[in-house]
Amino acid sequence: MTTSNNAAGDVDPAVLAELARLRASIDNIDAAVVHMLAERFKATQQVGHLKAAHQLPPADPAREARQIERLRGLAESAKLDPGFAEKFLNFIIAEVIRHHERIAEDAVNGSAKTAN
Repeated sequence: MTTSNNAAGDVDPAVLAELARLRASIDNIDAAVVHMLAERFKATQQVGHLKAAHQLPPADPAREARQIERLRGLAESAKLDPGFAEKFLNFIIAEVIRHHERIAEDAVNGSAKTAN
C-alpha cells in the first residue's frame, strides 16, 4: 500500500482504509485505558477513605517505590519504555495523593463540624 502522488494529492483508498482500521483500534484502546483508570481511581478512593478513617498519611513512599519498580519491570517485558511507564505512574500517584489529601481534609473538617 502506497500513496499516489498525482496532481490532486489523492491517497490510495487501501491506505485510507488501513489508517481508519488502525485509528479505530487506537480509539478502542483509549476507551479501555480511560475505563481502567476510572476503576483504578475508584479503588484508590476507597484506600483514601480507609487511610483517613485511621489517620494514616496520604502518601506511602515505600509502596510507591515498589509500584514504580514493578511497573518498570512490566513495561520492560511488554517492550514499553520503562522511563515512560515510570513517568505515567508518577503522574497517577501524584493525583491519587492529591485525592487522599482531600479525603483526609474532608474527614477532619467533617469531624470538626460534628464536634461543634
